[in-house]
Order: sequence, then structure tokens, then C-alpha cells
Amino acid sequence: MNQAETPAAVPADPTANTADLLVRRVAETPDKVLFAKPAGDGWQDVTAAEFEAEVIALAKGLVAAGVQPGDKIGIMCRTRYEWALIDFATFYAGAVLVPVYDTSSPVQVQWNLSDSGASAVILETADHFARFDEVAADLPRVRNVWQIELGDLDKIVSSGKGVPDDEIVRRRGLADGDDLATIIYTSGSMGRPKGCVITHSNFVELARNSAVALQEVVQDPRGASTLLFIPLAHVFARFISVLCVHGGVRVGHQPDTRNLLPSLATFAPSFLLAVPRVFEKVYNSAEQSAESSGRGGIFRKAVHAAVEYSKAKENGGSIPFGLRMRFALYDRLVFSRLRAAMGGNVRYAVSGSAPLGARLGHFFHSLGIKVLEGYGLTETTAPATVNLPQRTKIGTVGVPLPGVAIRIHDDGEILVKGIDVFKEYWNNPEQTAAAFDEDGWFRTGDLGSLDEDGFLSITGRKKEIIVTAGGKNVAPAVLEDSIRANPLVSQVVVVGDQRPFIACLITLDQEMLPVWLSNNGLDRSMPLEEAARHPAVLAELQRAVDAANAQVSRAESIRKFVVLPTDFTEQSGHLTPKLSIKRNEILKDFADQIEDLYSSSPSTEGFSLR
Repeated sequence: MNQAETPAAVPADPTANTADLLVRRVAETPDKVLFAKPAGDGWQDVTAAEFEAEVIALAKGLVAAGVQPGDKIGIMCRTRYEWALIDFATFYAGAVLVPVYDTSSPVQVQWNLSDSGASAVILETADHFARFDEVAADLPRVRNVWQIELGDLDKIVSSGKGVPDDEIVRRRGLADGDDLATIIYTSGSMGRPKGCVITHSNFVELARNSAVALQEVVQDPRGASTLLFIPLAHVFARFISVLCVHGGVRVGHQPDTRNLLPSLATFAPSFLLAVPRVFEKVYNSAEQSAESSGRGGIFRKAVHAAVEYSKAKENGGSIPFGLRMRFALYDRLVFSRLRAAMGGNVRYAVSGSAPLGARLGHFFHSLGIKVLEGYGLTETTAPATVNLPQRTKIGTVGVPLPGVAIRIHDDGEILVKGIDVFKEYWNNPEQTAAAFDEDGWFRTGDLGSLDEDGFLSITGRKKEIIVTAGGKNVAPAVLEDSIRANPLVSQVVVVGDQRPFIACLITLDQEMLPVWLSNNGLDRSMPLEEAARHPAVLAELQRAVDAANAQVSRAESIRKFVVLPTDFTEQSGHLTPKLSIKRNEILKDFADQIEDLYSSSPSTEGFSLR
């Protein structure tokens, strides 16, 4: 199959804008809880009507401050309640919000605000202000600068008390579906970030259709709720936030992932939104914790039983009695504790941004958590395909959402058309033209395949395909995703373009390293540089590489690797804000280490000491 399409489930309304989603929610269920603010050790609920009242008050303040319809307002803020409040207040004021990642450098701040033409910016912390201040002289259009932690939102609200309600009603109704709702900049993994023009119809139509497709998730009769902790500056969380307003889902926020487990325990969400690295961390932490307590053998047996049980359930056949009994035992001894650690109420987890291995998918499925893996880009307003509660294939990224079509080009590239596809790149007609084919399909740059049932599988990125000196095409993601599942591994970068064989760079997970060292009878305080050369560590990494190599042909397999005594981070310039690797930057900065890998024939051990 080279094309799959799902018809829209909801008639399109070209006059609707994103503000209308909140207006309708308040009209239908004014007393329904939409948000929960942190309050001591618990949460303070905010109803739809209360939230809209706060939105209107803040929108009035923006109007009083001189914000005009169509003005761009930058925001640099962690994931918190105020982000959602500012988002809808901007819509109600008729303006356009331009997110800036809270981890962005001054140069990145300058680019997003200057390229978008922002006339105001809302910052969260003094640190955010310091980064903005470094480039403020290069941003003469920015007239208003507000800081949340200085209480500036309250000051904005106070200044707007004289603005009449009718003015907000007028402004929130100005935009039609085709008008600009937001400019979201790409992560920059393939060069300078491009501003994606997301329209109101992108948000509205995708939210309405996704709510139908994911009805069991967002309209759970037992009470749907989610705790957001990934950046709202990213399109993935931003769209889910809009979807939850439309669907009437109770939303909490946790900006500090170090406090995630306590927040999950008190909030008890019914579904989670996360990237695969979060699921890997949960699994690896549980595994190493079991090892520390002398229960590693039991944990591994439990995982084996869980994966087999999940596979049997997915296949729809009868589950052997022995497997059912083993699973019930491990469910009581092991899995119940993991469920409790995540709040005890999670039934679904929506995963995106990168591929999630089938093993992890089956593992969480066996916990009673159905991982709905999906696929999309900033240019597709996040989701284009997703596994549905009643239509799932673990190991795929699902089927097209209603109103979306997927096509596989002759060269394997994934093309998308539909309600989710962005309008254009801001101020960049050349890149916009290059992004679409002659029939109006968006070129994703990703490679994939469709099975006979219309489920999409991702095989790699078109621009990242490695061609060895022998002419073999290698998709690095297959190898990287497998190795990165090891608890010792933080990041992996496969190399080998125009080289005689495939090799890779590996960095160690500095959070998991001390636990792993202790569990293996080694000094948990061992410095990173020493650990990167230790024979036990190298042997464990070799096992991870061997497991990855078992999934590919000999010509595609990794023959050597080097362990770097550092890590790739956003601060080092090697990761994007969504934790994707900046491959070109890494290849440039670690060129000497890569050259060393090819200075001699592949070693029998496979690893290289550096």
C-alpha cells in the first residue's frame, strides 16, 4: 500500500478560530474543571468559566498595553498554568503567540523574536530576562517586556479594567480559519529554525477530529485528565493543550521533571503525553531499582512474561494458562508498584517525537497502559497518524487521523496532506515551495511504509540516510533507537557515510551510571571519564551494540564504537529542545573522534577507547 486516508469525522467550519473552542466549552459546561493549579501539596481546580474569566481579564490588559490585532507576542516560559492562560488571552486579544523554548540561547531568542516581528515578549524568570537582555538592542520592535515571576501578569490585568467586554468579543472573532494562529519555530536540527505558520483551522479542525478519534482518551466518562510536563513551546504539548480545552480534559502542569513522580501521585492523570525517552527512563529506573534490591532476576522474568502476555493479547488468541498465572503473579509483585508510582490511574500514554521500540510498547501495555504511538512534525501541527485505543499495532505509529492522508513516495519518503498541514514557512517562500510536491503534498523528509491495514511505520530520515563506501544505504535510527534503550546509554550517533563500515559515538547516562556501577559491584562515584574507559562498561555497551546489530544485515551493522567522556545536551549545542540530536553539529564537533574510528581496521572487541 502506498496511500492511506481517513475521512474527516467532523464537518469543517472555515469561520471558526481557536478562541471559539474555549467559548463553546464554557457555553456547554461552564462548571467543568479544565485546569488544576499547584496548591501546596495538592491542586486547586479551575472551571471552564473561571478560566475564561482570567483569560478575558488578561486579554483586556494586553489591549490596554497597546497590543493590536495581528501583533506577535513572544513567550519564554516553562510548562505551567500561566502558559495556557497567556495562550488563550492572546487569542482573545486577536494577537499571535510566538513560543521560544525556555532553554534557548540569546542567539535563538533573538532569531525567533526578530524573524517573527514580535512587538512584545513575556518571560518567566530572571534568567530568561538575562538571556533576552543580551540581545534586546537587536530587537527594536519589542516595546513591552513582561516577567511572570515579578508579578507582571497581575499588573497587566490591573491595567485593563477599563477595556469594555465588547472589545474582547470583537477581537476574538476577527480571525477566520485560514488566518495565522501561531508561529512555531522548528527545532533547528537541520539548520536555522524555520517559522511554521499554523492556522486557526489547523488547531480547530485537528482538535475536533482528534477528539472523535481519541474519544476514549479525551472524553473518558470516568474523568479524563493529564499532567503536562514536556515543553508547551513544542507543537506536541501545545496541540494537546488546545485539544484538552476542546474536549473538557482536566490539565495540570509540572515544569520540573525532577518532581514528576510526586506530582503524578497527587494528580493521578488518566493519560500522559511523553516522548520515548521518558518511557525508557521509567523502564530503566525500575530495572536498576530492582537490581539494587536484589530483585533483578524477578524483574527480568516479569518483563519477559509481560511482553509475551501483551503479544498474545494483541494477536487476539487464547492466552495459555501458564502464562496467565505467571503474569498475574508478576502483576501483583512488580507491575502494581509501577502503576502506583504513576498515580495509579493512567490508562493511556500518547507518545511521539521519536520511535518507541515494540518491546517497551508491549511492556507498558501489559501494565494496563496502552501506549498510543503517533507520528507528526511541527509542520503537521503535531499528529498526522496515531494508534487508536481500539485500533492499535505496537511497533507502528498508527493510522491517519480523520481528515489526514498519508502517501509513500517511490523513494520511500512520507508525504502528508490534510487538515493538519501548516500553511507556509514565515517569510520564506523558497523553503515553502520546496516543502510541497506538485500535487500539494507536504514532504516530511522521513522514510516509512504503510501496511495492508494503513498503519504507518517509520524507517528513518531521508536526509540522514548513510551511504557506505560500498554503496549500502543505512538508516541510523534503527540502530540508535535500539542502543539508546540500554540504561547506561544517553545518546547514540551512528556514522559511516562514505566510509568502509558503520560505527557510532555513544555517551553515558549520568543519572543512571552511578546506579548501574553500584549494581555491578563498582564504585558508584567513578568519574565519567574513567567510566567511559572501564572494561565492564564497555562490555555492557558491546552487548547493546550486538543486540542492535542482530536487527540488521552484516553490511549495516556497527563494527566499532567510541564512548565519549561527555554528553550531548541542548546547552552544548548538540540537542534540540525536544532532545533530538543535531547530527550535523555532532559530526563537526567530534570529527577527530570519528576519524580515529576509521584509522585502523575494526577491532574484534568493537569498541574504541578515547
